[in-house]
Amino acid sequence: MVNVIDGLLPETLPEKPVSVDLLGAYNSVSEGTELSGRFQGVQGPIVLTLTASQRDFNDYDIPGMSESARLHAAEEAEEGEAHEEEEHADGTVENSFVNTNTYAGGLSWVGDSAFLGIAVRRQEAQYGLPGAAHEHGDEDGDEGEGEAHGEENPFIDLEQTRYDLRGGIKLDNGFLKEITGTVSQADYEHTEFEAPGEPGTVYKTDGTEARLEASHELGRVKGAFGLQYSDKTLDAFGDEAFITKTDSENVGAFLYETMEWGNGFGLEGGARIEQVTRDNINGNTDFDLFSASLGAHHHWDNGWFVGLQASHTERAPNESELYANGLHLATEQYEVGDINLDKEKGLNLEATARWESEQASFGINLYRTEFDGFVYLAPGTLDGEAVVENLPVYQFLQQDATFTGAEIYGEAYMPQGLLSADWTLDGGIDVVSGELNDGGNVPYMPPLTVNVGTKADWKLWSAAAHVTWADDQNDTGGAELPTDGYTQLDLRADLKLSELGYGREGTTLFVDARNVTDEEIRYATSVLKDKLPAPGRNIRVGIRAVF
Repeated sequence: MVNVIDGLLPETLPEKPVSVDLLGAYNSVSEGTELSGRFQGVQGPIVLTLTASQRDFNDYDIPGMSESARLHAAEEAEEGEAHEEEEHADGTVENSFVNTNTYAGGLSWVGDSAFLGIAVRRQEAQYGLPGAAHEHGDEDGDEGEGEAHGEENPFIDLEQTRYDLRGGIKLDNGFLKEITGTVSQADYEHTEFEAPGEPGTVYKTDGTEARLEASHELGRVKGAFGLQYSDKTLDAFGDEAFITKTDSENVGAFLYETMEWGNGFGLEGGARIEQVTRDNINGNTDFDLFSASLGAHHHWDNGWFVGLQASHTERAPNESELYANGLHLATEQYEVGDINLDKEKGLNLEATARWESEQASFGINLYRTEFDGFVYLAPGTLDGEAVVENLPVYQFLQQDATFTGAEIYGEAYMPQGLLSADWTLDGGIDVVSGELNDGGNVPYMPPLTVNVGTKADWKLWSAAAHVTWADDQNDTGGAELPTDGYTQLDLRADLKLSELGYGREGTTLFVDARNVTDEEIRYATSVLKDKLPAPGRNIRVGIRAVF
């Protein structure tokens, strides 16, 4: 379930009795349009919030072939000259369209020391499954049937309705400060269409979640404790359902505490206990989970901050990891779960140091996580077959793994600098490695990535540039192919219409240019990276109006 704190249920009265926020945009890469709006009105203690949005994107453009050169070469080596005659999407990712409509409304009562509200959210969407114009239907090798099937354009048709009830009360009894509670119910359904008018597998998820939290304060100690409960049913109907009906129940209790001293030293820690039960026709599983963390930090008046934290986490395998056995079209894999998977446990150590002033900041985070029973997908077999219905078999496996990483970041602010603009410069470096206990690499890990950006702000308008450089990813796992690095240049310009007297602050005419150099970009973290590159050059123009 998603976080309900999205503005639909405010806990304090908005400052303005009426506010309106509208957005309209057009992008060139998919010839797509975006429209969204938000209205909020206040009458006494009553707050009404309404939102709506629509996206209508066609197939998006790419700078070259949809299939990567590495995958194409591997297929040629395996299939020979027959593969050379196949057509591969060039210039556009076929069947990558996205159409979505979302509507939401919230009604709240907000008093001086309490609030209560109810919200409803509705989403309807259709989106294509690029690359999944299924070949798996042509198992007998009939050329005519295969050609007909290859012309189909599978897509997803989904709808979701969510209801939230949230309330809270502020107390003044010396220990308890505030109690908040949330109850949410969500109904989700999506149908995998083989082609227009040909519905296939249907997936349904119905779930209820409740959370009760109390914040407290006793001397230097501040924190919160509470209970959380969820009950969810996942079901699938159709010949290509990759999972059977599963009922999941989760009951948990949590506690979080902080302590601060006047000299800048502080402690923080928390604990959580959970019981997770999953019921499936293929077997039931129960997991008793415990997670805890403890950290210490110190900050000085000169802007320095250092911190160290240790945490132990436990996670229950999800429904797919335990019970999957079928075609998963979104990833183009035949997935096989393992009901004997144990809970995943991790021990994490993280160190942080940062320095901040009015015009600059700098920081570094170092971390290492050792997993006991890390769950991941890897090539496997089903009844001795590595390919089922023309899709590769992938199994959920479990073994120990270690992740080591670092993040370095910084920012500088220079008011009234070059060209009389207020300048902001920022940059960062991210690096992480994942190694399995058997010496192999955790699949689909991000490469070394460097981000550098700058923004010049004048009173009437602003301009910004951002560069992302990603290294090659050659530390691959399983059957994963290496991924080439890339350099992405993004530009943006904003005209602040509010400075010209139109609307309130935030009313802006903007132009975004993404991937300006039309670079072929494939994200190493994507299962479909060798079939679905990121969009090519995209010019997005739009206007935001705030009243």
